[in-house]
Amino acid sequence: MASADLRQELDCSICLNIYTDTVTLRCGHNFCRVCIDRVLDTQEGSGVYTCPECRAECQERPALIRNITLCNIVGSFLSTRPDQEVTGIFCTYCIHSPVPAAKSCLHCEASLGDNHLRVHSKSAEHVLSDPTTSLGSRKCSVHKKILEYYCSEDAACICVSCCLIGEHRGHQMESLNEASEKKKEKLRNVLQKLTTKREEAEKRVQRLQERRREDQEKAVGVKETVTALFRDIRRQLDDLEKRVLSEISRQEESVSLSVSDLIQQLEIKKDELSRKMRHIEELCNMSDPVTVLQEPDTGPPSSGGCKRILKT
Repeated sequence: MASADLRQELDCSICLNIYTDTVTLRCGHNFCRVCIDRVLDTQEGSGVYTCPECRAECQERPALIRNITLCNIVGSFLSTRPDQEVTGIFCTYCIHSPVPAAKSCLHCEASLGDNHLRVHSKSAEHVLSDPTTSLGSRKCSVHKKILEYYCSEDAACICVSCCLIGEHRGHQMESLNEASEKKKEKLRNVLQKLTTKREEAEKRVQRLQERRREDQEKAVGVKETVTALFRDIRRQLDDLEKRVLSEISRQEESVSLSVSDLIQQLEIKKDELSRKMRHIEELCNMSDPVTVLQEPDTGPPSSGGCKRILKT
């Protein structure tokens, strides 16, 4: 019963299906981005925009805010339903049988299989991208035009109308590809620095491991020497011999534990650097410039903590 109630709460009131790329209006009601966009398109020219749920009115086309929390809930709900087949992105126009999409058209807001892609318009306004379900997010929420430029002053992806008549007019603009390549170059520099830091950490680990082996060998040698020495001493000195051996063993254990702790901390630092490197490599391999640009910049981590550990 609880699962059924949750499923009902996740239905879009427009298409009556589970939410896809959920967005929220200022009144608090949620819809699929494509669904509410179509409703708002039909209301253009009427002078007022209304919410399909509560009929709340506004004079200007409302901005659509992505509901990240609800998107995550939908994703978790679908992943826990073994009876529901979670597949890839399919052609919008192949309604009789699912056909994997080869491209998505940002202008049409539709995904295309190979057959429909061959007959699709080749005009400049029909921008093709890799198959995606977030077609609405590739358009300007204000002007409903495809995002083509990057405003470096506001760090935002914008459309041509934003450049000419919008709030970004007069700002420094770049094409998405140019801005994406610049960010990728910065990420590559960060990746190089992280690689260098990881190599330095590996070298320090090797040096510490060698030091530990040397300390252990020295400890073994000292114990052998002391054992041979006290073996030749009179029986009256047996108690003294045991006390000296015990002290040497204690010092050996203390040194070994200290070095092991340093190695463990460096291993943790190395793993952290590796995770950041993998994340940056994934960004650098992405073909979608919007995703790359919307990802927060990642700088090289401070190595101050690591240096303090090694000095000790």
